[in-house]
Amino acid sequence: MRFQFLRKNNELLKVVVIGGGTGLSMLLRGLKEYKLDLSAIVTVADDGGSSGRLRDEMDMIPPGDIRNVLIALADTEPLLEKLLQHRFNRGKNLSGHSIGNLLLAALQEITGDFKSGIREMSRVLAVRGQVIPVAEELIQLVAKMKDGRIIRGESSIPKANGTIQRVFLEPKDVAPTPEALQALQKADVIIVGPGSLYTSVLPVLMVQGITEAIRNSTASKVYICNVMTQPGETDRYTAYDHVKAIYEHVGYQLFDTIICHSGKVDEEVSKQYDEQGAAPVAVHKEKLERLGLKVIAKDLVKHQTYLRHDAKKVSQLILQVISRKPIEPD
Repeated sequence: MRFQFLRKNNELLKVVVIGGGTGLSMLLRGLKEYKLDLSAIVTVADDGGSSGRLRDEMDMIPPGDIRNVLIALADTEPLLEKLLQHRFNRGKNLSGHSIGNLLLAALQEITGDFKSGIREMSRVLAVRGQVIPVAEELIQLVAKMKDGRIIRGESSIPKANGTIQRVFLEPKDVAPTPEALQALQKADVIIVGPGSLYTSVLPVLMVQGITEAIRNSTASKVYICNVMTQPGETDRYTAYDHVKAIYEHVGYQLFDTIICHSGKVDEEVSKQYDEQGAAPVAVHKEKLERLGLKVIAKDLVKHQTYLRHDAKKVSQLILQVISRKPIEPD
């Protein structure tokens, strides 16, 4: 049974989730188990792998993040999900491409535009929500490093072996999709993250008009911070550093609440992350509170070989925030 959450007029509660990558997909897998009016506003700045090749060869929005979100929200058999995520490992032209990406490319050609292709794939997969690209034109993510270098391309930035000072979009005046602005205007709850700070979250927030729509909304605004730092992107960052970086790019007082992981990390798991140059993200509650944020710090991960947010735990916590129920500290 899927529990439903209603507005006072008996419409389903409107929840908008922003970002990209595995973090966004994880969260949506949990939230889709509840009866909510879900919308996902997804980054289109990817330029690596299969998505990058299709972007270059077909002059199309990179489909990878969109594909992952569609699959996360789909009501499908496990085999179909496995098929859509399958990557060819042979063939000169097919190797590295995922079937889901190729289907989105084909649907764009059949329907005439990328958004129509997303709608048709959503219908076929019985997607529980609306999947919205943040923009319809091609975007390049650019980073200025602290040593003065300029790195172009979302996939190149984490490999630059430096410290990011600032990221920006080219073109800088890229317009958001009308559907993204409409979803934000109607939202009861807006959730940003989890996801790569500079390469998944900020490429959505920096699209012209998106931050303004969030700031002008009467919705509850929640930021879900990553569990671990990311080498080449957020080395040694605390939760406060994540929020501060967002605010320095798009302006302050964007969020009401931040959700952080505060549980212990198994020693063996910690060793594996140490080898990769990653570490748990420290909370620093007092500094976050000085930014005007309500801080919710709980054990929110699956304790396996690698740490990942537990979709069920995070979704239940968000629903407690939505319902304004008191949250007991760990």
